[in-house]
Amino acid sequence: MCVYNIGSFITSASFLIEGGGGFRDTSAVVLILDSDEVYIIISLYSRTDTQVIYVDPTTGSLRYSGKLGVDVFKSEREAINFITNGSKWLCKSTIYAKAILGYAALGQFGLLLVASKVAATIPNLPGGGCVYTVVESQWIKIPLQSSQAVGKGEANNIQELPLLNIDGKHYFCETRDISRPFPSRMPFDQPDDEFVWNGWLSSRFKSIGLPQHCVILLQGFAECRSFGGLGQQEGLVALIARRSRLHPGTRYLARGLNSCFGTGNEVECEQLVWVPKKTGQSVPFSTYIWRRGTIPMWWGAELKITAAEAEIYVAEHDPYRGSAEYYQRLSKRYDARNFNMAGGGTQKKNPLVPIVCMNLLRNAEGKSECILVHHFEESVNFIRSSGKLPSARIVLINYDWHASVKSNGEQRTIEGLWRLLKGPTITVGISEGDYLHSRQSIGNCRGEVICTDEFEGAFCLRSRQNGVLRFNCADSLDRTNAASYFGALQVFVEQCRRLGISLDSDMAYDDRSADSYNGYTAPLPPGWEKRSDAVTGKAYFIDHNTRTTTWHHPCPDKPWKRFDMTFDEFKRSTILSPVSILADMFLVAGDVHATLYTGSKAMHSQILSIFNDEGGKFKQLAAAQNVKITLQRRYKNAVVDSSRQKQLEMFLGMRLFKHLPSAALFPLHVLSQLPSCLLKPIPNVLPNSDDGASLLSIRRKDLVWVCPQDADVVEVFIYLSEPCHICQILLTVSHGADDTTFPSTVDVRTGRDLDGLKLVVEGATLPRCAKGTNIVIPLPGPVSSEDMAVTGAGARLNGPDASSLSLLYDFEELEGELDFLTRVVTLTFYPSVSGKTPLTLGEPLEFILLYVKLKEFGRSFVIECKLNHSKLEEQVEVLGVPLPWKGIFTNQGQGARLCEKAKKFQKQTKTLFSGHHGTSGDVSVSSVYVQPTVHNSLSDNWLDLLTGDGAHSDPLSQPVVGKLDNENKDLLSFLDNPLSGNYDDKDVSQPPSSLVVQPSHNGAKHYIDRLKSLTGAQMIRKLNFMAAMKLEIERLRLNLSAAERDRALLAVGTDPASINPNLLLDDLYIVRLCRVANSLAMVGQAALEDRITASLGLDVRDVDLVDFWNISDIGETCSGGICEVRVKSDDSVKSSGVSTKALYSCSQCGRKVCKVCCVGRGALLLASYGTRGPSSSNGGSGRGGSSHGSQHDLSSNNSFVTLDGVMCKQCCSDDVLDALVLDYVRVLLSSRRSSRVDTAAFTALDLVLGFSLDKAITDSCKPSGSLESGQSLGKLINGEESLAEFPFASFLYSVETAAGAAPALSLLAPLGSGPQHSYWRAPSNCNCVEFAIVLGNISDVSGVTLVVSPCGYSEADTPMVQIWASNKISKEGRSCMGKWEVQSMLESSSELYGPETSDVKKLPRHLKFLFRNPVRCRIIWIMLRLQIAALSSVNFGNDFNLLSLDENPFAEQSRRASFGSIDNRDPCVHAKRILVFGTPLRKDAGLSTAEGSEQLKLRNWLDNPPQLNRFKVPLEVERSFENDLVLEQYLLPTSPVVAGFRLDAFSAIRPRITHSPNSDVYSWDPSCLLLEDRYITPAVLYIQVSVLQENHNTVTIAEYRIPETKPGTAMYFDFPRKVQSRRITFRLLGDVAAFIDDPTEQEDSEYRSSPLASGLSLANRVKLFYYANPYELGKWASLSAI
Repeated sequence: MCVYNIGSFITSASFLIEGGGGFRDTSAVVLILDSDEVYIIISLYSRTDTQVIYVDPTTGSLRYSGKLGVDVFKSEREAINFITNGSKWLCKSTIYAKAILGYAALGQFGLLLVASKVAATIPNLPGGGCVYTVVESQWIKIPLQSSQAVGKGEANNIQELPLLNIDGKHYFCETRDISRPFPSRMPFDQPDDEFVWNGWLSSRFKSIGLPQHCVILLQGFAECRSFGGLGQQEGLVALIARRSRLHPGTRYLARGLNSCFGTGNEVECEQLVWVPKKTGQSVPFSTYIWRRGTIPMWWGAELKITAAEAEIYVAEHDPYRGSAEYYQRLSKRYDARNFNMAGGGTQKKNPLVPIVCMNLLRNAEGKSECILVHHFEESVNFIRSSGKLPSARIVLINYDWHASVKSNGEQRTIEGLWRLLKGPTITVGISEGDYLHSRQSIGNCRGEVICTDEFEGAFCLRSRQNGVLRFNCADSLDRTNAASYFGALQVFVEQCRRLGISLDSDMAYDDRSADSYNGYTAPLPPGWEKRSDAVTGKAYFIDHNTRTTTWHHPCPDKPWKRFDMTFDEFKRSTILSPVSILADMFLVAGDVHATLYTGSKAMHSQILSIFNDEGGKFKQLAAAQNVKITLQRRYKNAVVDSSRQKQLEMFLGMRLFKHLPSAALFPLHVLSQLPSCLLKPIPNVLPNSDDGASLLSIRRKDLVWVCPQDADVVEVFIYLSEPCHICQILLTVSHGADDTTFPSTVDVRTGRDLDGLKLVVEGATLPRCAKGTNIVIPLPGPVSSEDMAVTGAGARLNGPDASSLSLLYDFEELEGELDFLTRVVTLTFYPSVSGKTPLTLGEPLEFILLYVKLKEFGRSFVIECKLNHSKLEEQVEVLGVPLPWKGIFTNQGQGARLCEKAKKFQKQTKTLFSGHHGTSGDVSVSSVYVQPTVHNSLSDNWLDLLTGDGAHSDPLSQPVVGKLDNENKDLLSFLDNPLSGNYDDKDVSQPPSSLVVQPSHNGAKHYIDRLKSLTGAQMIRKLNFMAAMKLEIERLRLNLSAAERDRALLAVGTDPASINPNLLLDDLYIVRLCRVANSLAMVGQAALEDRITASLGLDVRDVDLVDFWNISDIGETCSGGICEVRVKSDDSVKSSGVSTKALYSCSQCGRKVCKVCCVGRGALLLASYGTRGPSSSNGGSGRGGSSHGSQHDLSSNNSFVTLDGVMCKQCCSDDVLDALVLDYVRVLLSSRRSSRVDTAAFTALDLVLGFSLDKAITDSCKPSGSLESGQSLGKLINGEESLAEFPFASFLYSVETAAGAAPALSLLAPLGSGPQHSYWRAPSNCNCVEFAIVLGNISDVSGVTLVVSPCGYSEADTPMVQIWASNKISKEGRSCMGKWEVQSMLESSSELYGPETSDVKKLPRHLKFLFRNPVRCRIIWIMLRLQIAALSSVNFGNDFNLLSLDENPFAEQSRRASFGSIDNRDPCVHAKRILVFGTPLRKDAGLSTAEGSEQLKLRNWLDNPPQLNRFKVPLEVERSFENDLVLEQYLLPTSPVVAGFRLDAFSAIRPRITHSPNSDVYSWDPSCLLLEDRYITPAVLYIQVSVLQENHNTVTIAEYRIPETKPGTAMYFDFPRKVQSRRITFRLLGDVAAFIDDPTEQEDSEYRSSPLASGLSLANRVKLFYYANPYELGKWASLSAI
């Protein structure tokens, strides 16, 4: 007998795997460069090329564009050479991996999980496919530069995640679906999510379009062994155990059932036996499946330190809730009743799906497990009587394993188990079939045929297992493993018999002719065939191996005969070598499951070696080993389990709102990295000829740029690599010895092009920080000055100086513009000049030096500025969120889902998109009106500043540092509007009337009517809190913004502050209310997660009697009648007649209650709050269950809360009722933000694809990557690369577009995208159009192809084409590439005339303009001019035309009208696509690395120490009040003049979750989330500084916008002027209520009485300083330096 393990270890960097149809080479390499850049290089088995994934070093987002030569290469070596420039010295480390297991960017780190060593534990499944077990894994920790504040508890949790044990307990298969019973009918990339453990960690690869690059990871055991002997053919047996993730957790934290209808330690086991054959022969196989897990009902166990056993308890209320759904999931998975109908097989049909539960618990009186046995029986009877499972039959068999072993011995116990299992096992049966190497043999198959793309042949199933056996003990560990082994052993012998592998030791056959037993026909051995005699019809058998025939069945063995044997008979009659092999696999599998659940190996495993002759030795060692394991389990359960539970939940992506409350799960993208570029050259006084092009090179890290002396500001114009909505500006500061002279403030402007720049942030403070500090400037989006004037000071009750905090929610939320097509970012840095002396170098020449340095570090721009003899090195990065344009154009992934969402949106709002293109207005939900461009008197000066042409007639001045109010709102309106001239009446900047959706007027009127119904006709009645909240709900339902609401209120003489709910409650109650609302948000999120997980494998949807909040409308009252509650409405109005007839029964008091008198379902989650308080407001776990899926997430005792019933309002506490309303308002606010984001995304789609055009709903999102489109594109661009394809390329300036035409950006859209018959055209009175196209990269351009419009050309609209090339935005420096007369080109191409034909296979009509020589440039200028109307752009009126002077008005018109014009009398410029082709430059070329002597001198001088240092100002006393948001510092009379203050960065965090979910469980998809709420409305903090003057008046001297940075970072702020005062007051303003303390660090007893975060306290955080010469003060004074 030959026994060997065919699993082999693979340790090389690449490996070959035989499977499917041949060999495949799979490898993964992780490169970490000296610049800390990380590249993931993957050569996938299914592709012949190599892909490179770039990990952004700032945010950790994954980048992949799919461009050949950029991140797609022919080989792994070519990719490595490209990244390292062929130098291995650039690599800091190289990590070789066999598979990528997952990735997540969390806080300050990116965590990449790879498998560094794998073992092929199942090398070749029937039909091909290899299963690998992860032997060694590695977490690669990637430091990120993001400065997002992360709490200490979050940071600790992130550090704990890599401690999760992966090795030896997880496996995967790259080619086959192994998450379902073999053979699976589904492709490998569509697994059963119940058994996928890295679904969350693999989501980042799916989002970039590479789902196969991260394997599908399963947890459990998978191994294969060979067996055979005594002349018999060899067989293979595989044991596959899949652990369910529905109830993950450790022993005492995941027992019984949870709200996901999953049980703790649930495992699906599969025993696969097959006979290997030669190539071309069919492979017979057989499978058997069983389950193991804890008892499916609500129960738990509490660990007692002093007791030997844990105390078992069962839920007091509804302990069998969800049990029926659990069995329903099993019934659906193992239902084979329709097998015969599907495949035409001969399997005996069973009318029901049997589910047999083998319960191994102790059931004797006095045993702790007896209570579980009793409830298990009751649960089965309850399910049977409920009738919820009509198609399944549940059978419970109780077998006290320990009692039987103790009284009868191990052998008798095994015999008793076999007697009990015989009937259920035969009833359930096994699955049998063959793998056919050729699908041509399918016609001879009698049974179900399974074919997928993963294998060449087909599977023919002759029979399929119907139903399942389920084993359980208390923990589903030791007893369960032993019992399931002996049950599987009987099946294993039967599987071998049916495959022709006899395990009989004596090879004796029964003389009886047993061709059939109980209707079962024994299978034939390989090489045998059954036929019927043509004369008698009698069956005979042919042995093709020996070419003989016989009338008798070759294997007349009795099926399942060993069930009737005793233990000794089984042992004597069976070859024991295969039995030992199977026992060894069960031993290893049992240890794996026990380690995952308890942290230790399995106990009582010696019984599995009972057939071994040396079994006695195992018994002697077992007792000592069991004691050791018991102690080990007790320690880990008490000490380590909570940490392991947390690691499991984070690994699965569960309860992240609890473990990682502020970490961004969807990191932002850095759009300012290459191939972005600078649009405006930066002047340089040092010799250099590239105008700043070298500043973007990674090779010029040490370059210093010196601006001329007359520059008083530094402006940086960045053209982003991709359009996006900009969320943040990240600055990484580095400086020399002196840090006091770099810029103090910065202005930020954004826009789609240079014509549409808008001011986003003005005067953002840049504090002095230590070298390497990362600071973030959040960008809210442009806000109209009118909204800022109305919402803010005008809404405060006691005047503009009053300070009211929106503790409940932001009552005065300002809505900034959202635009996903932003392409240009302008940063204007201002120097700090107050109190500074200009620098004199050499001769007495006074000027301000600005050294500007830009470098590429981590593929991002770094700006190094020097102001006043010092330098500022700032790494400027623009962070934002782009739309998934690749998926949009290819109709895949998130892009396809976005297009479908846009189509639904368009159907719901038919008037939304009706032809508005080329605008840059607000796209808020409240008004879809696109603001027209407004002419600004200062636009000319701004354009001069932009291009450098001309002088500044009104140079920009130092911005006012202080609070913005109504008096200086004109300062905000300086560049709030697009800076472009007015267009004519046919320009699309004027929206058509059908586009103007104006809910504001009607909505405002309805809102005021609702207000009057609450306050009376004269509006003199005051509102209480509930009425004010319902009024806010009505406002949000009416789609009114806060500014629109305030305008409506002020119009009727009502102060908005009088109805502000934040001001209608006392502070103590607000504290309590916020705590309950926050708890409600957490449990709501947990409930949503559980419902989504619970829906796996089930079609049943919960029908809620009432929703989560059940907030009644204004005027809606109780229906009366038989309602026994009759809650009085808080609305002081008469009933509106709205009533409900539905009545329910209150789960608390039992009274009948109508829907109005019911409380929302969320109150059921907080039912215990009134007596115990929010004991686990973070979604913490109670005893006996994990926080995931726990039915008592907020409970710390044995009570359970049901969600199936309803609760009346009288049984609910007032604070919970108020919390429901508060949470509902927060949800509506979030929904409004999401709607604004969706509308902005849909507008962007419209401006690129043209959704408003005919047939756009069906044509706009067609895939553009088809073979025909690719072939056509190759011919149109002469086989070169397309260089001007959106989204990588765009227009530098706005392009005029006629109403109803395709948008201008459609000219650059990929060929084949958008409506087929749409095209762009200019307004009819615009006879000359110029396109300035910024290419995706600096390239060698060979020519331009103009795809002709479907209308074709006529004699009147043939344009003259002129093309220029340039690297600058000014026209003076561009080079003319040629001028072409299209009319002459049409003479040889008559097919360009008239409308095109419907031949889709024909190459699109086009005009190709080739350059004489390729030109290297970044900007291409194309001018299309109509020759017949060259001067019509100068229009003096409709009645006067200069062209009439050159023509005879009485002459006969020979030209025919234009097909492209709406008006047949007027020709127009039109086109379908513009294609620029050539060769992009992959690397920077021609950049010198030599550093001049002038730069070396400047660097040496910059390192000189400063003359003045900062020293701490001593204080007399410090006092804080108003929740530590106000700090008063009293100075000594002898204190020096104060120059500024130091502020240590706050430790508070902004939570990701602030309300319960607003998405339906069945439509919620986190991958569809475009923007998180905190990026839509960023929270900004300000610190206001006031001083007490000599006349005892308090004067505000400055207000600083505080950037975001790491907690504890020292930031230094200079006062506008030096201050001499006895008292200086600091007040923290802004969105202080948006921040919280890290909940992972909080204990219940640590809840403060203040609703504000203690991390925002100003106490001991502010220090005053003054400047002085350290040499003058002496050595002792230097100790006070700060």
